[in-house]
Order: sequence, then C-alpha cells, then structure tokens
Amino acid sequence: MAEDDIRVLDGAKLFVTGGTGFIGTWLLEALIWSRRRNGVGPEIEVLTRDPSAFSTRSPHLAGADSIRLTKGDVLEPLEAATTPDAIIHGATPVNEAIKRENPRLLLDTIIDGMRNVLGLAASGDRPRMLFTSSGAVYGRLPPELSHVSEEFMGGPDPMEPGSVYSEGKRVAELLGSIANAKGDARVVTARQFALVGPYLPIDAHFAAGNFIRDALSGGPIIVEGDGTAFRSYQYAADMVIWLLALLVRGEPGRSYNVGSPDAIDIASLARLIAAQTPGTPSVEIRGTPVAGRLGERYVPSVDRASDELGLVNQIGLDEGVRRTMAWHRNAH
Repeated sequence: MAEDDIRVLDGAKLFVTGGTGFIGTWLLEALIWSRRRNGVGPEIEVLTRDPSAFSTRSPHLAGADSIRLTKGDVLEPLEAATTPDAIIHGATPVNEAIKRENPRLLLDTIIDGMRNVLGLAASGDRPRMLFTSSGAVYGRLPPELSHVSEEFMGGPDPMEPGSVYSEGKRVAELLGSIANAKGDARVVTARQFALVGPYLPIDAHFAAGNFIRDALSGGPIIVEGDGTAFRSYQYAADMVIWLLALLVRGEPGRSYNVGSPDAIDIASLARLIAAQTPGTPSVEIRGTPVAGRLGERYVPSVDRASDELGLVNQIGLDEGVRRTMAWHRNAH
C-alpha cells in the first residue's frame, strides 16, 4: 500500500517542515529508502533552522540526491525553491520546558507556523497538504470513553496555560479548514497519538521513552504516577504508511486519528519493557491508585482511517518496543 502511495508522489515537489523531528525523520527515511530501492519518490525540500546540524546528525538523509535543505523558520514567511505540489507540515517543538517557560512561543510557533505554511501553499495550484496535529485537541477525555473518535466534541480548558499546545493545534486545524474551503490548499489533518520506534527520545516527556531509558541504564523503571492511565502505541513504520496514505488519499477538509487502538495501562507498559530487558529490572510505581477511580484514557478509535483508507497496524507493541530498545542499545 505504501509503495502505491509513494508512486503517486513520484517526481512531485514535496515541501516538508519538521523534517528533523521524530516523525519527520521517519518520513524522510522511508521516502529516501524508496527512492534508492525502487527509483521512485518525490523531490523533497526540507525546511530547517540549522542545515549544518541536520547534515551532521543525518548525513545519509542530507546527502541524498532527492533532498534539498532550505534554511528558514516557520515563524517567518516562507519561500520554496520550487512551487510545491505537496506539503507535509509537522514543525512543532514538542518540549515541556518551552511549554512551561515560554508558552507564548509555543503557541506562536504552532499558529503562525501554520499560517506561513498555508501562505506558501496559496502560491501554488491547490497543493495537497498533510498537517500533523495531535489527539491533544480532544482535551482531557472522560475515563469511561474507551476510544475517542474524530466526532468527539470535547476540548482542552482555554483558561489553563498548560493547554497551549492543545489549543494551538486546534487553531491550526481551523486555519487549515479555512484554507481548504477557500481553495488555497487541499488540507488533510492527522491527529497523532503515542508512538514507539527508533529515534524516539528517551530524555523527554514520553513515558515509553523514559521507561526504555531506565531499563537500559539497569533500572529501576520509574512510574511517576499511579500507573492506571491508559495509552496506546503505534510503531513508527506503521505511522509512516498511514501518513503517506493521508497525504495522497485522505479527504481534504477531514481529520483522521493516527495511532493504535490497543490500550495498555502505564504500569503494564513499564512491566512489558522490563520483561524485554536482560536482568528484568524492577518497576517502581510512585503513585497510589485511588480505589474506584477509573484510569485516564488517551486511546484513539481508528475506524475512520480503517474504513475509508484501508489502514491497519502491522507491528504490535511487544515487537515495537523490542525494535526501539535494540536501536537505542546500538546507538549509544
């Protein structure tokens, strides 16, 4: 399925923001691999604030014949070397320090970044555009809601500064919807949920990454909360297949949840990671569950992506964790 979608992009001019992050790096890896193996794929222009740092970190990507690095920042009006046929906009700093210390910068990056990317899109001939949003747009979910669908009308608390990421993504989605209705671009929105895979940061605010860090250092694996919250994890290779399908075949003006519907509580996730670690480090749960209280849930329904685009996940959580841990062992 992914090969068919990449063939649709063959020879297209693809403009990418956020290409140096976890999601963007996986997308570039897949597109460059296809180009080298099958000889098909787009010509990719990657916006980056620091081309030299990207080249140092990922020389095999930066040096690919089909990639051009363009120095720039989504906070400024954008110009592409060539008018794009398609755009992937994924530039957002996923950083708890920025969210806590400079929430306005985070908000501006999301909203002004979307506005500037849409300005670039408007200069072309209604390019297809994929915007990587987040399941965070749904806000805090009712614990009795097992899986959240795209029709859920809840949202974050706008009076809470900690909602800045979620609210920013909501506004950016609205800007994309306006541009789609105006005819400036054909915008498809991917609402991303939790992920595992090589390149996953193990020193950020991602539970799976932190548990892997603890496991690789010999343990114990620390669960800061009570371990009752539920999450689900999509392997990054599956994510790439889904995102390319949305870019090529998703319905413009429509949102799609991108993730796994297979829920696991955080305590069980920590134990799963411990079980895949030599010596089986201990798991330390620092919080105490409240009797009778349901655990928070952040698990998507993916029926829309499955029914409309035929998308399924091929890699289960056990295998995804195994591959992620193996990559980090070899990378350090």
